[in-house]
Amino acid sequence: MKFEIVKSGSRIGRRNVLGVALYENFIPEDLAPLPSSIALLVEMHIPRENFRAKRGSLLIVPLANGETQCVALAGLGQREQVSTDDYRVAAFNIVRTAASRGASSVSMAIPEASKRLVSRAIGEGAALAGYRFDKYRASDEDDRFAPPETAVVLGGDSKGLSEGFTIGECQCYARDLANEPGNVVNPAVLARISNDLALEKGLKIKVFDESELAAKGMNALLSVGKGSASPPRLIHLEYAPKSPAAAVALVGKGITFDSGGLDIKPADSMLTMKGDKTGACVALGAIKAASELKLPVSVHAIIGAAENMPGGNSYRPDDIIRAYNGKTIEINNTDAEGRVTLADALAYACGLKPDNVIDIATLTGACAVALGDTTAGLFTNDDKFGGEFLAAAATSGERFWKLPMDDENLRKKIKSPVADVVNAGGRYGGAITAAMFLENFVEKGRPWIHLDIAATDFVKEPYSYYVKGATAYGLRGIAAWLLDLADK
Repeated sequence: MKFEIVKSGSRIGRRNVLGVALYENFIPEDLAPLPSSIALLVEMHIPRENFRAKRGSLLIVPLANGETQCVALAGLGQREQVSTDDYRVAAFNIVRTAASRGASSVSMAIPEASKRLVSRAIGEGAALAGYRFDKYRASDEDDRFAPPETAVVLGGDSKGLSEGFTIGECQCYARDLANEPGNVVNPAVLARISNDLALEKGLKIKVFDESELAAKGMNALLSVGKGSASPPRLIHLEYAPKSPAAAVALVGKGITFDSGGLDIKPADSMLTMKGDKTGACVALGAIKAASELKLPVSVHAIIGAAENMPGGNSYRPDDIIRAYNGKTIEINNTDAEGRVTLADALAYACGLKPDNVIDIATLTGACAVALGDTTAGLFTNDDKFGGEFLAAAATSGERFWKLPMDDENLRKKIKSPVADVVNAGGRYGGAITAAMFLENFVEKGRPWIHLDIAATDFVKEPYSYYVKGATAYGLRGIAAWLLDLADK
């Protein structure tokens, strides 16, 4: 999509779809960006539909003649309560309206578009509006859906629009990967996809196969993948700009399918488990964004990729495994496998001596119970780092909530009488004990954040700017934090 910016005070006519975002209690003058004849028609239509511009609302006014097919009015809600995300939703609704009609061009008049963060949100909303995962469906001759080629933004900020569209496109890239089924993407295929990305973006890459993992003592990752015919991989990509201001490691959980292993899941619980690799997909999308935005920050993406399957060679309850950093893990639940793969990946990431480490994983159902399905959990060993990330993520529209890690009674739940740590601490406080487990594999003093996106990674019923399927939740939050880091 190509963005064009027109000066404030101009009109946004002569496009297939015209979009205007409005605050509640708007007045006729707020329709001034529309050509006067169209504005008059829209003004007459609004009372018939009782459109009040409530947050997230949309009114489509069809036009009978001329190049313009319709006007899309997007509600922002009350001016005093509008967030950056409301502008993102408005842009999504306007551009999605254009895409659903196969319109090649769209114009948008959105308040505050001159601000970089607002334009970034508009760019993200525009990119997300073009997303569908339909590669395995037969073509439908009646389907007109096509993202517009051109988007005109009244008074927009060019840098913000470019940043936002890049981030949104990278989120769509990650969603495509996460939506791929387990019969298409296994650990070896995920490694090939990573290699393709490295070649395309000029990234450094190392891939460790099962023999190299064994030689390095990465027995945790190896154990999780032992039951599958598709052996595990550790993938390490690096974006290395000249004279970086900081170095960051992003660690993604890459379980390409999770059956639960010998502690097998019920059938219904296996649905959507193709998305258990979403953390890995987010890490790939984030390093892609860093390279395309040419950020002055060194970024490592480390992925522990495995398929958790039952088989004669599967790892078992009661197994004791020595991880890459030398700590031993007692296995009491083979379905708590993600944290076991992350153990080796986190220890490896810390060995690179980055300034900050972020791991992202579809880790626990307990986080969904605690926070619902539209908020992800954040855990950290460094409150300053956690606060900076939460502030950046707030501008991205992604909701995170910091959960405590200072309950020593909970910590006792992952104590083992036969090993250094046990991999599952039980049902109560399960998201917290999982984070406490991971902390054992983070180097002391290394600032670290764990993002648990198990509740937010997959949408069953569309809402906001998410269609059904994978969300790649966390990518925009990470990208916003990287941009803040680059601006320092």
